[in-house]
Amino acid sequence: MPTREGRRYPPGAMLAADGVNFSIFGPAATSVELLLFEAADSPRPFQVIALDPDKNRTRLVWHVFVEGLAPGAYYSWRMDGPGDTAISGRRFNPTKELSDPWAREVDDSLWDRKRAADPADASPALRSVVGDPSFDWSGERPIAPDLEGAVIYELHVGGFTQHPSSRAAQPGTFSALVEKIPYLQELGITHVELLPIMAFDEQSVPPATAARGLRNYWGYNTHSFWTPHPRYCGAARRGRQATEFKHLVRALHAAGIGVILDVVFNHTAEGGSDGPWINFKGSANEVVYHLEPRDRRRYLDFTGCGNTVNCNHPLMTAFIVRCLEFWREEMHVDGFRFDLASVFTRGDEGVVLANPPLPWDIELSRPLAGIPLIAEAWDAAGLYQVGAFPGSSWAEWNGAYRDAVRRFVRGDPGLTGLVASRIAGSSDLYAHSGRSPCNSINFVTCHDGFTLADLVSYNGKHNQANGEDNRDGSDDNLSWNCGVEGPTTDAAVLALRRRQAKNLLAVLLLDWRQLESQREVLDFTRGMIALRRRHASLTVDRFYRGRVIPARGIPDITWHGMRLQQPPWGDASARVLAFTITGIEDDEADLHAILNMSEEALEAEIPELPGRAWHIAVDTGRSPPRDIVEPARQAQIDTRSYQVTPRSVVVLEARAL
Repeated sequence: MPTREGRRYPPGAMLAADGVNFSIFGPAATSVELLLFEAADSPRPFQVIALDPDKNRTRLVWHVFVEGLAPGAYYSWRMDGPGDTAISGRRFNPTKELSDPWAREVDDSLWDRKRAADPADASPALRSVVGDPSFDWSGERPIAPDLEGAVIYELHVGGFTQHPSSRAAQPGTFSALVEKIPYLQELGITHVELLPIMAFDEQSVPPATAARGLRNYWGYNTHSFWTPHPRYCGAARRGRQATEFKHLVRALHAAGIGVILDVVFNHTAEGGSDGPWINFKGSANEVVYHLEPRDRRRYLDFTGCGNTVNCNHPLMTAFIVRCLEFWREEMHVDGFRFDLASVFTRGDEGVVLANPPLPWDIELSRPLAGIPLIAEAWDAAGLYQVGAFPGSSWAEWNGAYRDAVRRFVRGDPGLTGLVASRIAGSSDLYAHSGRSPCNSINFVTCHDGFTLADLVSYNGKHNQANGEDNRDGSDDNLSWNCGVEGPTTDAAVLALRRRQAKNLLAVLLLDWRQLESQREVLDFTRGMIALRRRHASLTVDRFYRGRVIPARGIPDITWHGMRLQQPPWGDASARVLAFTITGIEDDEADLHAILNMSEEALEAEIPELPGRAWHIAVDTGRSPPRDIVEPARQAQIDTRSYQVTPRSVVVLEARAL
């Protein structure tokens, strides 16, 4: 096919009226070839285009324009250059096909990770695909850009509809998730947080895991940051994979649900020195990764995944920011959660920077301004920045909230002061820097470690099935098995586990086959979300400090123990905490919550509010449907105390007489 010089910007394969412009970053390369293929499984290219450094190179970038090329064309790159890896860190290998780091679509039909890691093996690799970006977004419903009042549902696209009981037409795909939007609406959530959906290497697993025929399920090993994972795109037409994701976003927005992506920029699927050549390793290894300064053949690993992206190198900072802007502007996502985000604060040789460029550049990007930016504010090398992540608008996964609530609900004594601080918005972590409760993402369980069911069923982890001999995952899960380790048919233990799950107020994660067997917890979760959404006082973006609400003349929050106005601060044996929250809107009910994590029933005093009567909204000690009751069916309380069963949570609502 005829070619011309092309241009260096924008990077990747950009479709034009008369062909495609190709551009790739290769600052130290001395030889660059573009390979074009007839099909995804073509063993050889139908055309190899050798780029002329005098014509097809502008500064750090190589480029060429191929006339007449259409969307859906398959391509890859080859590069060569200096081989002094120990000194320079460069890993050029002219035998290796490289995918385009800016590819909008990839195909892994011929991918073999083991062969790609062999320096002498010239086997085919990932194939990049020229994408067609066109899509009709007309009529799209906008989503509020902030997190005030948000209820976020973490969701794995591949697993959410994989079981046959989901009855999805294409299980484990974006289109299957569209079919389940009514379920998400019924639950009452405001956002889905999709676990990694950027293209990742399913073959990236330890040898013992691979020997069992298992693949990488979770996706935390991205290789192509600008393209959806091909397996999630179903039977999408070649060159149109991104359209499948766009349809999902538009459908979720139509249902009033925002889309947050869990993104993994701290490392890549290329692993360490024994890992495969995919893209960066063979084009700009010395720029992309943190390398050992005394022997640059070795990778510094602050992620536990073999390599660490040098996020604060100017070129990588630009790559990451532009990629996020692409997903915001072109794919219309509403926010991002950043895996191991503390890596973003490391400079050369992994030194922690006081003012790292990347977090600030993300925050100050105009396309990203105001949308949720959520940091997992730690990394695998011990850096922990909850309450101290750089920037002013970043939210953080509040691991301190998770740990305090887990310990309290399992029955650890002496935590009432700590739990009160977490309930009140964690001002000890965020107020000193001028941040607000919306900077804290409160959670109890997530994709890491125990699920909600595990948390109330096991005292320790049992990860034998994946071939890792129980070495993977945390040994400190702050869990309690309710008397029996693992599965049981004991009705009393199962009832206690359901009550503990309710007490944790977690967002429910279920297989479709469990919807009926776990209907009790599902209905409870829906009810709790509905309760939260009808109380502005629970979602207002300010810390509870005991300040007086002018219209009512009473504090925004008042703390109690078993007796009113007597919170058990400093009591090392306390396992009971109560509090009253004042409604801030004219027709909003007040709330009174009693958290009894002890093994004894108690008679808890209830505050008297002139002109208002208390009603029972939640009592996890009761059987359904009396465990959570909508306002129209709530029973009024005429006494000044309430009997609270062991290990249960009670919430009362006070409405005007």
